[in-house]
Amino acid sequence: MKNISIDGFSSQGNWYKGNLHCHSTNSDGKLSPKEVVKLFRENGYSFLCFSEHDIYTDYRNEFNSEDFIILPDLEVSANLLDETGKFRLKVHHIHGILGTDKMQQEAKHKFEHLQRRTVKKYYGKWDGAKVAQELVDEMKDSGMITTYNHPIWSRVSLEEFSNIDGLWALEIFNYNTVNESNTGYNETYGDKILRNNKKLLAFASDDNHNEGLFDDACGGFIVVKSEKLEHNAIINNMLKGNYYSSSGPIIEDWGIKNGVAYIKCEKVYRIDFIVGNYVNDGVSIISNTLNNELSYGEYKLKGYETYVRVKCSDIYGKTAWSNPIYLGDFK
Repeated sequence: MKNISIDGFSSQGNWYKGNLHCHSTNSDGKLSPKEVVKLFRENGYSFLCFSEHDIYTDYRNEFNSEDFIILPDLEVSANLLDETGKFRLKVHHIHGILGTDKMQQEAKHKFEHLQRRTVKKYYGKWDGAKVAQELVDEMKDSGMITTYNHPIWSRVSLEEFSNIDGLWALEIFNYNTVNESNTGYNETYGDKILRNNKKLLAFASDDNHNEGLFDDACGGFIVVKSEKLEHNAIINNMLKGNYYSSSGPIIEDWGIKNGVAYIKCEKVYRIDFIVGNYVNDGVSIISNTLNNELSYGEYKLKGYETYVRVKCSDIYGKTAWSNPIYLGDFK
C-alpha cells in the first residue's frame, strides 16, 4: 500500500448540487412541487428528488431543463406500532430512486406518476431485518437504487438494516431531524457497517417539509461530479461514489497519492481522516485557533487500513463528508 494511488473523484466533469430527500404537498410537505423546485433552483441546486411518502412521482416533463433535472423517486415505509396501534415504535424509510435506463429495462414492474403503495404495518414485534430487505427488493424490482434513511430518528437497531443486500447508500445527515430533535446524525452507523467489510456509500439531505416550525431546507446536500447533467450520468456517478456530501463546506479534491490520503477543501476548523483497522488509527487535524484556516490535510497510510474517508468541519459545525475509498476485502 506504500505506493498506492486512488483518485477520490474523476478528473473530468462538472459539479452538480442536489437534494435527494424532499417532500411537497403530494405527501406531508407544505409547498407545492412548483414552489419546491423554485426554492432549490434559487439556491443553486441542479437536481432534486421528490421523496413523497409511499407515492411515486415523475415530474421530469414538467420541470426538467438544461440546468435542472428531477430524479423520480419515492420514500417507502413500513411501521412497527405498539399493540394498540397508537404509537410508532420503529419505522423503515427507504428511498427508491429511479435507476439507469438499463435498470428500468430489467425492472419486473414500474411505478406510474402519483401511484400509491400500501404501507405495511406490524403490531408489537417484527423481524426488522426481513422487513427492510423486502422493501429494498421491492424497489430494486422496480428499477431503482435504494438508500436507508435516518436510522436514529427511526429508532431502529443496527442489526435491522446493516446486512441489507442491494443498499446503495446510508443517509448520514438529515437536516430536518437534526433541527427537529437532534436525531439526524447517522455517521457512526455507517462506520459500523464499513468495519464489517460491507460496501456502503453515504449522503446528506434535507428531508424538507417546509412547515415553518424550524429551518429544514437547503441544509444538507450532495455534489456530484458528472460529465453532464443528465439522468443516467448523475445516477451512474452516484453509484460510483463520485460525489461528496455536505451541510456547508466544499470539498475540491481528495484521494490517495503514493500511500498518503489527502484532501483539499474550503477553509475549515478541523479535518478528520477516519479509517478502518486498529485502535488509535486515523488522525484529526485541528486548527490552532478558533478560526476556519485549514484547507488541506494528509494522513499517511500504515498499510493495513480497510477503508479511509474524510470529513471537514467548520467552526459552526457544518461538515462535508467524502465517501470511503475501499482498501480491504469488501463485499
